[in-house]
Amino acid sequence: MGHRLSKIYTRTGDDGSTGLGDGTRVPKDALRVEAYGTVDELNSQIGVVLACALPDAVREVLVRVQHQLFDLGGELCIPGHAAMTDADVAGLEQVLDGFNADLPPLKDFILPGGGMAAAQCHVARTVCRRAERVVVSLAGQETVRPQAVRYLNRLSDLLFVLGRVLARASGHGEVLWNHARRAR
Repeated sequence: MGHRLSKIYTRTGDDGSTGLGDGTRVPKDALRVEAYGTVDELNSQIGVVLACALPDAVREVLVRVQHQLFDLGGELCIPGHAAMTDADVAGLEQVLDGFNADLPPLKDFILPGGGMAAAQCHVARTVCRRAERVVVSLAGQETVRPQAVRYLNRLSDLLFVLGRVLARASGHGEVLWNHARRAR
């Protein structure tokens, strides 16, 4: 394992720059920094979901996702580094299919809510969608492996399904959008 930080502040970023994983200095508002920073924010939001009472199967999946998001952040922080694999994307699809199989088909849009864990999962989903948009923007300017975008796309779908699962498990149930309310 590499050396550990014993001193947290270095003052090297006081000029508005930061170091990428390969040592390159870039502005703190660079799109690459925004991309891995948003992935880090997503990981933190999943930590908030994990602080809630959860079924064991959901907890196991989200802990695994946190580790994968750390890998993804590393891939985005080190230009040319490859960490995410097609198997990571396929693994999300398999888990997603498993959780979705027990849910009734959607007939209406779901509103964020359904208890604290479900609501936090929906917040994580929206942060994931933002991370995906930023990574897509980055890919328009610099080389980004397609696995990164696909992973975030599948993860947002998984977080949506987990929000549904958690709303039902909590006893609150899903909050459905009432489109007929405007017809009055």
